[in-house]
Amino acid sequence: MKFLYLLLSLLVSLPVWAADVDAKKLPRLCAVYPHLKDSYWLSINFGMSERAKQRAIELKVLEAGGYQNAQEQWRQIELCLDWQADAILVGAVYYEKLSQKLETLNDNTPLFALVNEVSTVSLTARTGVSWYQMGAKLGEFLARKHPKTTAEHKVKLAWFPGPKQGGGSRQATLGLQDSLENSDVQLVAIKYGLNEKIRQFSLLSSTLAEYKSLDYLAGNAVMAEMAIAEVAHLPIATRPKILSHYLSHGVYRGIRRGKILMANSDQMVLQGKMAIDQAVDYLLNKKISPDQAPKILSLTRETLEQFPTALSLSPSYFKPVYSIKP
Repeated sequence: MKFLYLLLSLLVSLPVWAADVDAKKLPRLCAVYPHLKDSYWLSINFGMSERAKQRAIELKVLEAGGYQNAQEQWRQIELCLDWQADAILVGAVYYEKLSQKLETLNDNTPLFALVNEVSTVSLTARTGVSWYQMGAKLGEFLARKHPKTTAEHKVKLAWFPGPKQGGGSRQATLGLQDSLENSDVQLVAIKYGLNEKIRQFSLLSSTLAEYKSLDYLAGNAVMAEMAIAEVAHLPIATRPKILSHYLSHGVYRGIRRGKILMANSDQMVLQGKMAIDQAVDYLLNKKISPDQAPKILSLTRETLEQFPTALSLSPSYFKPVYSIKP
């Protein structure tokens, strides 16, 4: 009798999602990322893997090794097909380069854009914020601090958006430029480059050598993290302030220590969970939002206490997960 009671309790406690999955063929999702080199994509990975466990579905994750590796990403998409994935979530390395191929493939296998925008609108659905808005929100923050005046002096900003053809760098740059139009912020340099430490260090060093009176350094999280040590070598009165248009663990620590002024968060953990829900619900013939995104949050030292950190950053102990089996 006690065993029967425990069994009934277990059945009652099963999530509704599990019943949904049992009633149909177990969904097999395959996700391809640009890379897992920084904590941004690690946090996406955490959200996706946690939700895959909760929804009792199978998830396979592949990563291309960098934004320059378009052919490697396409090979991984083919591996997803060989694995017989029911749907593929594509964190694209390029905005345009693979779009035509993805559009054709979507006729037979549901494809879901993940985080990074692609030029085609003919995929099944998308989870991800507008990178234009990520750049614009950073620009709006600066424009509020430095509204347009008749003064000749302009505050000077150097911008490091990331790889020119990859991710959302170009869209974020357009958003930043538009939001700064009615301000006293002058964008004196745009430095594109891969979000890798060596490349960002090179761009940062050469920019600081070229421009001796910068007020702000802003852009990708790798640059922002490295800039903390680089500006520390400068006289206090000449140190530019640092901002990031997206969040990482290092940027979060920099804000907490007062070394980084501001960063956006597109709530990466939540975004990963939303992406899994979107694809699974579609495969279960449930209604979905075809273009969904979490709210973009702006983080400063003053707003740390109210910030929902667990929806943005993976736990410190988390390591990349490449396979989830129910």
